[in-house]
Amino acid sequence: MRILILSFYYPPDLCAGSFRVKALEQALCNMADENLYIDIITTMPNRYNSFAVDVDEVEKTQNTSITRVNLPSHKSGMLDQSLAFATYAKKVLHETNNKEWDVVVATSSRLMTAVLGQKIATKTKAHLYLDIRDLFTDTMADILNKNISTILMPVFRWLEKRTFLKADRINLVSEGFLSHAMAVSPKHDYRLFTNGIDEEFLKIDFTKQNKETSSLPLIVYAGNMGEGQGLHNILPKALKLLDGKVRFRLLGDGGKRNQLEDAFKKENISNVELLNPIPRKELFAQYQEADILFLHLNDYSAFHKVLPSKIFEYAATGKPILAGVAGYAADFLNKEVEGSQVFSPCDEVGMVHATNNILSLDSHFNRDEFCKKFARNTIMQKMAIDILQLGEG
Repeated sequence: MRILILSFYYPPDLCAGSFRVKALEQALCNMADENLYIDIITTMPNRYNSFAVDVDEVEKTQNTSITRVNLPSHKSGMLDQSLAFATYAKKVLHETNNKEWDVVVATSSRLMTAVLGQKIATKTKAHLYLDIRDLFTDTMADILNKNISTILMPVFRWLEKRTFLKADRINLVSEGFLSHAMAVSPKHDYRLFTNGIDEEFLKIDFTKQNKETSSLPLIVYAGNMGEGQGLHNILPKALKLLDGKVRFRLLGDGGKRNQLEDAFKKENISNVELLNPIPRKELFAQYQEADILFLHLNDYSAFHKVLPSKIFEYAATGKPILAGVAGYAADFLNKEVEGSQVFSPCDEVGMVHATNNILSLDSHFNRDEFCKKFARNTIMQKMAIDILQLGEG
């Protein structure tokens, strides 16, 4: 059996899609016989301009071939991201010309990766398996201005419906996506293989090693700093209100980082460190040092349906979690993750109240049952079986 996987991100890129596709690749290889071959077409590391890693454009092992596409420089703006994806799509179409697969798997946060997978599957008469990691049309409807939205949204919705209808199987990483997906394509028996906890997180003791009683509690955020996270809409005000109570450390990059940094300077906020992205293995030490881990999504209705992958990573540490989320993510944290304090997105007063509450909680929570339930290896094993069954059908 031959499987093609399309993913805009792949290790060593630092993002949820990268970690997810690597785990899927490993699960497929662990379960299949010598007749399985996997082609992965992805990009050279490009998630963050401030995180540069040398990596080969082509890698081959016994069961896999990985092709990385060089992209033009981009800074997370909508136009330059579109141009970057156009470069990726052109290369993918070239690499797949006159080749055949049994299954095409497209793991897609942006709708266009799914569209690209559908085009190749149709052309090669392969089965199409979509792994939907975000509701692109929902997000675009929230962030586009009305004039542009009037023109583009009908096109995006048509592409979404056409792509979903042509898929043989569709997985949704959040149960919150189900109502939207059913409205787009009610015929599917949707899968719900979520993100999960990577094995490397389960092997580490995240208990704080050096407890300095004289230091203020340290709150750590690690991840993207873009419009979707909305850090620029809450942290400058909230940190000013929390001055003298906590310290913040932010690790990452993204389209709104400069705006965030400028706001900190303008407000003379001193209880925050802003650091560049670091490799995942170095991140473990940051999590160990933290007293509390922070998560936030912007106040868009589309984000009421998502389940951020960061939740699983944070939960595995046993540390208290301070989360500005709404909808499905808020319900999930309250139900599944002991030691979470949830507040409404972009509500700095609510964040201060939640912070005061979390400071009175235990410093560590036993989440062994959660870690067992949402182990990435187990989830990806089930997804790999689903893909292989499709290819055999």
